Amino acid sequence: MSKLIFASQNSGKIREVKSTLFDSKLEIISLIDLNDFEDILEDGITFEENARKKALHVYNKYKIPVIADDSGLSVEQLNGRPGVYSARYSGENATSEQNNLKLIKELWNKPAPHYAAFICFAVYYDGMEFISADGEVKGAITLVPKGNSGFGYDPLFIPQYYERTMAELNSEEKNKISHRSIAFTELKIKLKGIL
Repeated sequence: MSKLIFASQNSGKIREVKSTLFDSKLEIISLIDLNDFEDILEDGITFEENARKKALHVYNKYKIPVIADDSGLSVEQLNGRPGVYSARYSGENATSEQNNLKLIKELWNKPAPHYAAFICFAVYYDGMEFISADGEVKGAITLVPKGNSGFGYDPLFIPQYYERTMAELNSEEKNKISHRSIAFTELKIKLKGIL
């Protein structure tokens, strides 16, 4: 079985992507499986730039086809922030809790609803070409964290048409609607015959 590297060290993302691509003909291995914890500089100004940069870096290191993504939260009242800085919104090496607290503080005095969207840009790179797809799920931010599932901003994000946060959904429910699932499902369709 051929291998495909998912350029991620985030165990939550890895579970979600492996679940989306579960019937792939390829063995999907993560950077954790490779014991690779190198920080890849994500200094792009868009999710697409960062995803491509990760894929290119990992491909050049291992010479194995790579899938990568960059994703984050865009909040209307914050002019799209935290955006590409979602993982480090309250500083380098910030925890999800620290980022969530900063987001709550910034929205505290603004009128509800706090419309937002989770955005994901996914790419495949095999040393010759990039194939890409994107996904988005709209919703709103609650200032009271709820739920223990998921990761990142999931306890604050209520998807459109739902009354529960992403962190209150089970993994099967979340995978049906998540931005990452949408992006990687679309990527899978584009890679039919490869994946």
